[in-house]
Amino acid sequence: MGQPEFRLIDCPTAEVSVLIAATARAVWPLVCDIQLPARFSSEFQGAEWLDGAAGPALGARFLGRNYHPARGEWESTSTICEFQPEQMFGWSVGSPELPAARWRFVLASEGGNVRLTQWVQLGPGPSGISLVIESMPDKESRILRRRLAEHRANMEATITGIKSIAESRPDARTP
Repeated sequence: MGQPEFRLIDCPTAEVSVLIAATARAVWPLVCDIQLPARFSSEFQGAEWLDGAAGPALGARFLGRNYHPARGEWESTSTICEFQPEQMFGWSVGSPELPAARWRFVLASEGGNVRLTQWVQLGPGPSGISLVIESMPDKESRILRRRLAEHRANMEATITGIKSIAESRPDARTP
């Protein structure tokens, strides 16, 4: 049996997860640090809060800077659309109503540790990937498969980096 066909209209997703020997309280500030993933990602270069926001909150916006060898540099505005302290931090890229992508971190207690999951959904709104697909519609599934693999690799690097930082802190286990 071959690989499943991917279509942007179906909003394909990728997800990675890691168990961290720390409390959600210790991991949460790392998850909410919009600069931190830039330390681990080959694509994400950093971000800054917009509209006077000093940190994460429902409806807060930030400007992210990215780089990809096939596209060069670009910026995108994201809006926090899911925010439950020590549980969930999620944002939509571009329009919250029709996002180019949606991203989310979820923290769940598991046997005295915390499971950190990072998730991404491509589409349904317009994005750089939708432009590539428009230029090569016959390769849509292959383009999406490759893009999801790139995201998955960067997400793995990010959550592994968060794990390393969280577990090295002296207060990692303090409730």
